[in-house]
Amino acid sequence: MRDDPTESPQTFDYRHVGGRFIGLVAAALIAYAAIFVGAAFHPEQFAFSYLFAFMFCFTICVGGLFWVLVHHAVDAEWSVVVRRQLENIASLLPMLGLLFVPLVFVAPQVWQWMRPENAHDPMLLEKRPYLTPAFFWGRAAFYFFFFTVAETWLRRNSILQDKDGAARHTVMNRRITFASLPLFALCLTFGAIDWLMGLDYRWFSTIWGVYIFAGAALGSLCVLVLLITALRGAGYFRDVISVEHYHIIGKLMFAFTVFWAYIGFSQYMLIWYANIPEETTYFLRRNTGSWQILSTALVIGHFFVPFLLLLPNPGKRKPAFLCGVAVWILLMHLLDIYVVVLPALHKAGVAVSWMDFACLAAIGCTLAAVFLRRLGDAPLWPLRDPRLPQSIALKN
Repeated sequence: MRDDPTESPQTFDYRHVGGRFIGLVAAALIAYAAIFVGAAFHPEQFAFSYLFAFMFCFTICVGGLFWVLVHHAVDAEWSVVVRRQLENIASLLPMLGLLFVPLVFVAPQVWQWMRPENAHDPMLLEKRPYLTPAFFWGRAAFYFFFFTVAETWLRRNSILQDKDGAARHTVMNRRITFASLPLFALCLTFGAIDWLMGLDYRWFSTIWGVYIFAGAALGSLCVLVLLITALRGAGYFRDVISVEHYHIIGKLMFAFTVFWAYIGFSQYMLIWYANIPEETTYFLRRNTGSWQILSTALVIGHFFVPFLLLLPNPGKRKPAFLCGVAVWILLMHLLDIYVVVLPALHKAGVAVSWMDFACLAAIGCTLAAVFLRRLGDAPLWPLRDPRLPQSIALKN
C-alpha cells in the first residue's frame, strides 16, 4: 500500500471555476425572468415546461443518492474514489425541494384532479382518499425531508472520516443505508406516481415507479462519467481514477440501458395485452400523430443505440468514448421525460415551446452553480476511507 497514493490535488481549487459560476448565475437569472414573463401570458405551458425540467434534474440527483446507498449497502470497494462526487450530486436534493415550490402555484394547471370541474368524476371519487391536496403536499414534503436527511447524514459522515479516519463512520453509513433503502424505494415510487402518473388521474401502471427509477439510475451514471472526466481534465484524480473505474461504470451503464428497456417493454406489453381502456390511454396518446415519431425515436435512441455502442468491451475503457455515449443517453433521458410530461398538455401532437428550454436552463444552471460552489467544500474523494487503497488499485 502506498503512503501517498496520488500526486493530484485533493481539494477543488475555485480558480478553475473562472467566470463559469458567474455565467451560470447570470444565465439562471435571465431564464427565470423570461419564464416569469411567459408564465403571466401562458401559465399552463409554464406549468408543464417547469415540471418537465424539474423532473429531469430531480431524477439525476435522486439517482446519485441511489448509487451512494448501493455503495454502502454492498460495502463496495471500486466506487470509493467516485463516491464523493455521487454525494455531491445527491446534495442538490434540498435545493430541488426549494425549486419544487413554484409548482404549488400552478398545481391545478398540471394535475387535473385538482380542478373543480373534475371534482365529481366517478373515477376521481374512487381515488379521493389518496388524491387530496393536503395529503399530496404532505407527501411531497415528506419525500424531500427524507431525501435531505439521508443525503446530508451520509455525506456528513463521509466528510468526518476524512478528518479522523475512524471506521465507525463507515459502519454508521451502512446502518443508515439499510434503514434508508425501503424509504428511498417508497419515496421515489410514490413521487413518480404523484408528479407524473398523476398528470392523468384516470391512468395507472403498477410498474411506473420502477420505470422512472431505471432512467434515474442510468442518467446519474452518465452525469458521473462527465463530471469525473472534466475533473481529470483539470488535473484532479491523477493516479486515483483509472480506465478500470470507467470500465465498471460503462458496464453499469450497459446494464441499466437493458434494464430500462426491459421495464419499458414490460409495461407496454402488459398494457397492450390486457387492453383495458384506463391503461391504454397513456400509450394511445403517445403512439398517434407526431408523438409517435418521438416515441419511436425514444425506443431506438434510448435502447438500441447505446446497447450497440456499449456492447463491445474496448469502448467502455475509453473515457472520451464513454463521455460521448453518456451525453447521448442524457439527451434520450431528456426526451423520455418530455414524452412523459408534455403529451398531457399537447394532446393533438408535439408543440415545442421556448419555455421548455428556458425552464431547463433556469433549473439546470441553478443546480450547476450550487454544485460548483459546493465542490471545494470537501476533498474530491474520501481520503481516509479504509477501502481507498483497494479502490485505487482496482483491476477488473
